[in-house]
Amino acid sequence: MGFLRFGSLLPAVVLGCALLSACDDPGIGPIDDDDDDSDVPEFQVLGLGNVQDRYTGEVAVRDGWAYTTTWSQRLGNPGNAVKIWNVAGDSPALVDSLIVPTAGTTGDVQISANGQLLVVAGEFGGSLSLYNRENPAAPQLITRYTSPEIAPGVHTVKLGTVNGRHYAFLSINPGVNRAKLVIVDITDPAIPERVYGEFMGNPYVHDVFVRDGILFTALWNDGVSIYDIGGGARGGSPSRPVLLGNVRTVGGSAHNVHWFHDQQTGNKSYAIVGEEVITGTGRSAGDIHVVDVSDMTAPREVAYFSVPTAGTHNFSVDEERGILYAAYYEAGVRALNVRGDLKTCTAEQRVGDRCNLSRMDREVGRGLSNGVPVKVWGVQIVGDVLYASDMLNGLWKLNARQ
Repeated sequence: MGFLRFGSLLPAVVLGCALLSACDDPGIGPIDDDDDDSDVPEFQVLGLGNVQDRYTGEVAVRDGWAYTTTWSQRLGNPGNAVKIWNVAGDSPALVDSLIVPTAGTTGDVQISANGQLLVVAGEFGGSLSLYNRENPAAPQLITRYTSPEIAPGVHTVKLGTVNGRHYAFLSINPGVNRAKLVIVDITDPAIPERVYGEFMGNPYVHDVFVRDGILFTALWNDGVSIYDIGGGARGGSPSRPVLLGNVRTVGGSAHNVHWFHDQQTGNKSYAIVGEEVITGTGRSAGDIHVVDVSDMTAPREVAYFSVPTAGTHNFSVDEERGILYAAYYEAGVRALNVRGDLKTCTAEQRVGDRCNLSRMDREVGRGLSNGVPVKVWGVQIVGDVLYASDMLNGLWKLNARQ
């Protein structure tokens, strides 16, 4: 989810976005990508599930079913719907929608690791909706968690398991007070229990990543902070995170994080950080940053990837193959080889004290980069298929196997 300035909807929406600093500009027109490399293959488009009544947000896919959120307003329709797709065929087939009545935007959606829960963040209405996926075509509402603490809006939600218990990590918009991270125990999804809340971020805590008892927080201009919540040997827990380290990536605007675990080599040295820049031009901007976290008390940026005419958004990583797929708004999708040594490069491949992944020939694929205008928000890789949620057009299926 992002915070780019919104410039093409109704004045009332523009005002709301300015006050909440929580809107993206859908933009218009195809991108003129001046970093074109003819040897980078283009992923084949398998099909499109078209959505024109609302702007499409995040995507979550599991067992032949996909769920896409909706954002802001389009044609007078609020972003209060989660679209349900059967994705067994090449073209996603819309089956139904879930409506979150209090939400003006359903900006984030997650499926629990066991596949049983669908969790939806409600923004501009401050809610967390938990659904039973026993029937994935028609998830049933278990409960909708609300509180004054999350009333400013749940911008993103991520799920994690620590010591056998299941948690939702909520990034709360700045309201009267600063932005806030709220952690809710959802082990019993019928009775969510708030276990932690702390103001953080400058001006946002935008997103988190949770793995092996370690919590990464994307704090915008305050960089990325890493916490022990049960796996860092510092006595931390979800109810009492203990800070391990912080890094401020070049350019700031730390938007999202993925801690990469290479399933073939076992390497866990790198966290990959997305940067989202507020341009005010109707175009996206921002780089991908690679941070060496082999010492979590002293993380440092070692490499980056840049598309000159567009900015990155959310990630999905195929850890078996070592490929990171990045939503790149107007530039579609970019795929990077992130396996191996990312911090060692030749003088020609280095810019300052960072390796340039483009010069290292780390880009291995692109999608939706040379056809219909797109604004790709989210991606998810499932086997050989890459799903891309596009604000302007809906849900794409791409063949990611070259």
